[in-house]
Parts: sequence; C-alpha cells; structure tokens
Amino acid sequence: MESILFNLMLVGFLGIASQWAAWRFKLPAIVVMSIVGLLAGPILGLINPEEVFGELYEPLISMAVAIILFEGSLNLDFREVRGLGKPVFRIVTIGAFLAWILGSLGAHYVAGLSWAVAFVIGGLFIVTGPTVILPLLRQSKLKPRPAAILKWEGIIVDPFGALLAVFAFEIINFLISEDAPILKLVSFFAASLFAILLGWALGRFTGFLFEKGHVPEFLKSPVVFALVLAGFSVSDQITHETGLLAVTAMGMTLANMHIASISDMRHFKENISVLLTSTIFVMLTASLTVDTLLEIFDWQIIGFVLLMLFIVRPLSIWLSTIGTDLSKREKILVGWIAPRGIVALTVSSYFASVLLDKGFKDASILTSLTFALVFATVCAHGFSIKWLASKLKLANDEHPGVILVGGSAFSTEFAKALRELKIPTLIADSSWQRLYSARKAGLPFYSGEILSEKTEYRLDMTPYDYMIAATELDSYNALVCTSFISEFGRNNLYQLNLRNQSGEDLEEMVHTIGGNIVFQDGPTWEELNKRVECGDVFRKTTVTEKYPFKSYMEDIEEGTILLLIQKPTGKVEFFRNEASPRVEEGDIVVSLTTRKKEMNKINERIAENKETERNR
Repeated sequence: MESILFNLMLVGFLGIASQWAAWRFKLPAIVVMSIVGLLAGPILGLINPEEVFGELYEPLISMAVAIILFEGSLNLDFREVRGLGKPVFRIVTIGAFLAWILGSLGAHYVAGLSWAVAFVIGGLFIVTGPTVILPLLRQSKLKPRPAAILKWEGIIVDPFGALLAVFAFEIINFLISEDAPILKLVSFFAASLFAILLGWALGRFTGFLFEKGHVPEFLKSPVVFALVLAGFSVSDQITHETGLLAVTAMGMTLANMHIASISDMRHFKENISVLLTSTIFVMLTASLTVDTLLEIFDWQIIGFVLLMLFIVRPLSIWLSTIGTDLSKREKILVGWIAPRGIVALTVSSYFASVLLDKGFKDASILTSLTFALVFATVCAHGFSIKWLASKLKLANDEHPGVILVGGSAFSTEFAKALRELKIPTLIADSSWQRLYSARKAGLPFYSGEILSEKTEYRLDMTPYDYMIAATELDSYNALVCTSFISEFGRNNLYQLNLRNQSGEDLEEMVHTIGGNIVFQDGPTWEELNKRVECGDVFRKTTVTEKYPFKSYMEDIEEGTILLLIQKPTGKVEFFRNEASPRVEEGDIVVSLTTRKKEMNKINERIAENKETERNR
C-alpha cells in the first residue's frame, strides 16, 4: 500500500511539475511530460506504474479517457460551430473521413497492420488533440481565422475519433469473422444507441438538477464527476467500449442546454483534465518498456509517421477545402498543424488490450506506433507553428496587447497612447453608447458583455496578454478580473482603484477576489476621466543613459500618474498601487500629466519663431 501511495504521489508530482516547466519555459507540455515519463520509467527505472498499480492501472486509464472525452464534448456548442462557416464543416466531415481512409491504408500497407487494426487506429488518429493544440495556439498567437479553424477542429473531432475507432473495430470484426452472427453486430448498435440515450438522459438530468437548484454550488462539480463515471461504467459494463459514447453524448447535451452553471462545469473539467492529463500521460510513458522504445525506430513505424505528417494530413486538408474561401497560406498552415495528444495515447492503450484479447496479435505495436506519432507531431508542430505562421504572415507579430474593459474618455485616450507604441489594444463594453468615442477614434472595440459565454467564441483574445477592468463599477471590475484568471493569469489582470475604501475588510477582499490595483497611487475611475476631460495628456518618455529614470522622476510635475513602461522587446509592465516595475535604460515610460509642460514647449516655439522672424 505504501508503494502504491508513494508511486501515485510521484506520478502526480512529476506530471504537475512537467506542466509548470512547460509553462515557465514556453514549451509544449506534452513534450515535457513525455521526456519526464521516459526518464522516470524505462530509462532510469524509478517507477513502473503498470506493475505497481496492477489491476488499478487500466481502470485509472479508462477513467481518464472518460473525463477527457467529456471535456472535449462539453465544448461542443453547435450554435458557435455553425457560425464558423464552410471550411470548418468540410474539415471535420470530409477531411476527417479522408484522414481516416488514408491513415488506415497507410497503417496497413506501410506499418503492416491487419485491416481490422489498421481501420481502428486510423479512426483514432483523426483526433488532433485539443489538450495540446489550444496551448499551442495561445503560444503562437495565430490570426483569428486559422486559429478558429484549428481550435474547433480539435474540439469537434476529439470526441468522435475514439467513437469512430469503436465502430470501425466492430464492423471490421464482423466482416472478417466467418461465424459472426449478424445478431452480434445488431446488439452492438443497440448497445451503442442505449449508450447515447443514457448519456443524453444523464446530461438532461444534470441540467435539470442544476437549473432547478436541487444541487448546492459546492456539490455541482462532484455530482458531474460522479455522473460522468457512472455513465461510462454502466455503458461499458453492458457492452465494452460503448462507455465512450455515453460520456460524449452527456457532454454534448450539457453544452447545448446553455444552462447558467456551464461555466462552473468548465472550471471543473479544466482543473480535473489538467490533473488527469498530467498524471495519466506520465503513467503511460513511464510504463513503456525499453523494447517498446526500440520498436519505435522500426522502419515501418517511422515510415508511417512520416506518411501521416507529410502526406495524409496535408492531402486530407487540401482536398476537403476545395471550393472554400481558405487561402493557400491558410491551407498550408492548417494542413501541417495536427498534433496528437493525450486522447490518442490513452485510447490507443485502451484499444491495444481489447484488440489483443480479440486475437489481433499485431495490436501489440499500437502503443509504440501511437507514441511515435504523438511525440513526433507534438515536437514537429509545437516547435514549428510559430515560425511557419510568421513566414506565412498568419501570426500576430505585434507586441503583447491590452484589453480595456469599459468605454470612457480615459479608455479611448489611453488606447490611443498604446496604439502609438504599436501595442494592440481593444476596448470592450456592453453599451454601444459608451463605445462612441472609441468608434469615432477608429479604435478596435468589442460590443458585448465580456463575461458572456459567447465572448469565448466571438472574441479572439490571443493577441492580448493583459486585461484592465476600467469601468465605473468596482464590483464589476473585480468580477471581470476574477472570471479571467484562468485565461490571463492573476499577474496580468488589473482593475482601477476602489472609489470607496471605507468598507470593512474591503482591502483584504480586493487582494483575494479582484485584480491588481493598476497605476501608481491607485487613481479611481472618476479621477482618471476627470483629468482626461480637463485636458491632461499621455506623455511617453524614453529613459536613456544621459537621462536616467531618477532624473525623470525629479523632473515630472506634481500629480503625474505613472501608468506603464514598455521594454525594448515590446513587453509591457504596469505601475501598480503597491509595486513599481524596474525601469532600465531603453524603457519607455508612459504617464498621465497636465498640459503645462506642453504649453511651455508651445510658448518656447512661438518665442523662437518670433525671434527668427525678427532676425530676418
């Protein structure tokens, strides 16, 4: 028991440490987890999860698959998919079918797999791994159009890849079996229909409980977790492999009920999925043997991986998007980027044991084959997406951007100052009227509620690294910052200072649920807007060796508000109420100050012009 507990702790620690290292050094997380798992398992021999966990190993893998597939299907809101147009529809239908057929042919003729195993694994390999591709999209900062296509392809195809593999296995098994009665195939489809109905019923039941208030807030996540596992287990107990159908149907049902608690379930599945993805992937790679790793270098496996990378994916995308409005550059990028992730490896391991039990001996290489494809695609696509997108001019190469929540005179003038520094800026507000000055100035804006579910799909946030909640409502500013912690990180979320700080424990509340109080001395919304309306200006000053920051601070006028600095690299650092960034040579300091200095300069120029005319 102590050995199991210690190994479980070690696997979890290695998984989360890998995620942190990937975030810290901006690397694809799955690459780091793969290397860590291989080092801890077959290379150094520190752990062997399959041997240690014994009979618990496969149930843990199955549970992870169920939760991860539920995660993918919970994002499948058909209202948003319909708005993405013909290219996405073609890619997830015709493109997925072509990838299945071409991949299966390659698995049979190149990798040497039997038809049954080839079509099963070919169906599974259409999955492009949303758990891998979404972090890559944020890291690479693609333009909205290709980013949306890759994002939704991953979300839509993810749940159906494993299901296609299930159906392919059952149909091929029926066709090649001489004594297989048709009743067996009919019973499988009946069980599959039951799994779909069960998943739908569980989804409707969960939504009903949440909408009617029959489940308290603190139990919502545990209830969803329990019902997902219940749906998976019951369906799988009746007919093996149909549990995947049940959890997918349940997630899709919940996603399209549009209930108020959907955001809570998203937080639940994101947190659980990160933990399971990290733990299970390290478990899978650590359980590989040295023989499996050596098998990866077999010419058939290498040939299959190269075929999938350079022929199957580009060809399926190119053929499926004929007649769409995708440009050649977009087709090249989308045709190259298709990283396989945790779903492919976990489900592959799941099917490897099933196929071996059915007598398909060639299924023994599925783990090696899948790991080779996963590792190759993640490395190749993870390290090339930013470079290729930049070469194809499909990346946002601008400096890190800022979203200003709240239209006002200050927001408009501040956005103008940021635009002069080539910092992408967007003003978001639910009121068309409050956006008037931004629209008149020709600034980018978003008219809609920033906290709405639809914002996630309608507003591309990849160009923006920072968010400032700058409305006149303190509570709303705090709510916005709290809601976007997972997207931006607490250190990149800011709000204006509270207008009334006399409330009991108010300061402590801001530190726990709001964002960082932005700008030096924490000016309020009224103060900033009053100063802008009275004619105060935004001044940009470059710190040099001859004019250091100390001299700058001595020269600035009383009442000047320091706003931010821009590093030579383009990185932005904001002055905060309780902390100031380190200002160095080459930095540009942006401040809000009176027009006194500008008026003095104008008067000096007028005097110089008069003196010049007098001398003439």
